[in-house]
Amino acid sequence: MNKRVLRRGLTGFWWLTLVFLYLPLAVVVLFSFNAANSSASFAGFSLRWYQRLLGNEQILSAFANSMVLAIVSSVIALVIGCLIGYGMYRHRHRKLGWLIVLIYLPIVLPDIVFGISEMAFFVQIHEATGLLKPGLGTMIIAHVTFQIPFVALIVYSRFVGLDPTLFEAAKDLYATPFKRVLHFMLPTIKPALISAFFLSFTLSIDDFVISFFTAGPESATLPIYIWGAIKKGVSPEINAIASLMIGAVVVAAILSLFFSRRRRA
Repeated sequence: MNKRVLRRGLTGFWWLTLVFLYLPLAVVVLFSFNAANSSASFAGFSLRWYQRLLGNEQILSAFANSMVLAIVSSVIALVIGCLIGYGMYRHRHRKLGWLIVLIYLPIVLPDIVFGISEMAFFVQIHEATGLLKPGLGTMIIAHVTFQIPFVALIVYSRFVGLDPTLFEAAKDLYATPFKRVLHFMLPTIKPALISAFFLSFTLSIDDFVISFFTAGPESATLPIYIWGAIKKGVSPEINAIASLMIGAVVVAAILSLFFSRRRRA
C-alpha cells in the first residue's frame, strides 16, 4: 500500500474521530444560544437562556454547591493523595501488592456500586451516632475517596521518575526534613500536584452517580439538577448549563496544560 494513501487514510480517520467526539458538544453549545423555546430547531442566536440562569436561584445554588464540593474535595484529596503517593515511593521495594489493589479498586469499581456503598455507610453511621447526615459534607467525603487514588498514582509516577540520588544529595547538604520537603520535594513535584488537582476538580464537577446517592435535600449539584430537569425534556436552558460545565472543564484542562508547560520551560 502506498505510504501517501495510508497517511491520508489515517489523517481522515483522525478527523472523523475528532468530529465523533466533539460534534455533540458543539451542538449542545450551539443550541444554548437558541432563540426558540425548545431544542427542536434553531431559530437564531440569543443570550436569554444565560440571562435566565443568573436569575434562577436553584441553579445558582447548585452551581455554588458544585464549586464548593469540587474545590474542597480536590484540596483534601491532594493532601492525602500526595502523602500516599510519597509513601508508595518510599516503600516501593517492599511487597505492597495489596496496597496497589486498594489504590486501584476505587478507580475500577463501578460508580453505582461505590455510590450505594457510601450511602449505606453514611446512613448506618447517622442512625447510630447522629453524625454524617446526607448533605454537602457526606458528598465531600465520598468525592475525596474516589479522588485520592488518582492523586496518589500521579504523585507516585512523578517520584518514580526522579533520580534517587537527589534525595541523598539533599541529606548530604544538611537539609532538615522540613527543608527537603519545602525546597526540594514540593518544587519538584509541583507539575504533578497541579495536574492532580485539576484532574480531581474535573472528576468532581462531572460526577453524578456518587453525588446522587450521597446528597441531601439542599445539596444538589449541577449534574443532579440537570438530571431532574431533563425529565421534562431538554430545553435550551439545560444546554446553557451544560455549556457552562463544558467551559469549566476546558478552562481547568487549559490551566493544567499551561502550568505544566510553564514549569518545563
